[in-house]
Amino acid sequence: MTALSFATQPHPNPASAADRAAVLANPGFGKHYTDHMALATWTKDGGWRDAKVAPFGPLPLSPAAAVFHYAQEIFEGLKAYRHEDGSVWTFRPQANAERMQASSRRLAMPELPTDDFIASIRALVSADEAWVPAYGTGETSLYLRPFMFASEPFLGVRPANEITYCVIASPAGAYFARGVKPVNLWVSTGFARAGAGGTGAAKCGGNYASSLAGQLEGIQHDCDQAVFLDSGTHEYIEELGGMNLFFLYRDGRLVTPELNGSILPGVTRRSILELAPELGLQPQERRIAIQEWKDGAASGEITEIFACGTAAVINPVGELRWEGGSCDHRPAGAGEDYGEVTHRLRAMLLDLQYGRVPDTRGWLTRLV
Repeated sequence: MTALSFATQPHPNPASAADRAAVLANPGFGKHYTDHMALATWTKDGGWRDAKVAPFGPLPLSPAAAVFHYAQEIFEGLKAYRHEDGSVWTFRPQANAERMQASSRRLAMPELPTDDFIASIRALVSADEAWVPAYGTGETSLYLRPFMFASEPFLGVRPANEITYCVIASPAGAYFARGVKPVNLWVSTGFARAGAGGTGAAKCGGNYASSLAGQLEGIQHDCDQAVFLDSGTHEYIEELGGMNLFFLYRDGRLVTPELNGSILPGVTRRSILELAPELGLQPQERRIAIQEWKDGAASGEITEIFACGTAAVINPVGELRWEGGSCDHRPAGAGEDYGEVTHRLRAMLLDLQYGRVPDTRGWLTRLV
């Protein structure tokens, strides 16, 4: 198969330097977009073709496009980071490409080769390098969103014969505007994010849509996010609507729910499991009952809890609430303190991503 080459079509009216500077001074998260996007098309007869970087703008789609009716769609999320020497890098893009390929298989879509995936983000970042925030401006980055969807106009229930692939980019600040502070979580017992045999391990929009009702329920109980349990017994912890969970035990075990087909295999999750031994921790993947969380928080056996994902990196967990009760693993008077290990793991990841420490694992890929 011939590798894709993403030729750039310059935007005829890009954002002015002043407008771009205003956005970069306060980017928020997912609110603003760069001047260009990367595109490619797949057809059943022709394979991948028509790769390009084009001006950012609306996509022409038929109202009969299969994605609107059958939700054949997947996406990824990763970031580009400015290093001190001005170069731009991304973190473990091969893992994102592999996960997108796994999502493609589950949603009966064509797989985009890893080299083409990386070529698409490199081409887009090269075109829009000026949108990558400067080094030393806090936890800023250029968030990259590759996605593909069924663009064939067809109302029959079958895998689409035409797929559109696209990458857009958005300058980003911290995911939580209030900063790195413990989030309160609501245990959702009436809703499940995904079920056995479903699409929980794929990064597709439907999983996120199914989490929204539980998230709204949590907000009604003054919580930031919802914790979803397994759909069969509602006894075992799976994940939040968009982040994986970790539990630190007093004896040094760092435990996360094992992948079971309904939990998304997060790239940040995978990285934490590989970094943990450097801090003398014992990483474990196993089933964790919600009752174990409650009991461990009450007894002090669980000393720190955090959620993780590309957007938020690592965020500490404060209080867990459910119908008729709550628990908080933090000692009285701890306030916003979120734990030494959580802090150290977060710093390790950020130092790697921003090039402040040597990349001994080959996790970074230079884009520009």
